[in-house]
Amino acid sequence: MNQFMPFDEEEKKSKKKNKGVSCDVKNCTYHDGESYCTAEQIAVGPSYATSCTDTVCATFRPKSF
Repeated sequence: MNQFMPFDEEEKKSKKKNKGVSCDVKNCTYHDGESYCTAEQIAVGPSYATSCTDTVCATFRPKSF
């Protein structure tokens, strides 16, 4: 389970674009097929990061094909 926040199946089905969050990860469940994230909330971590290269999108879920 995600240590930052849990996601339920209903949230995954929501496809509203979050225009404040751009995303290039096309194999993520929350990628809209263009350049936006559709997750209701996002989590970025870990808390001990000291630069952008230390961070990850903890909301990422691989897309099922």
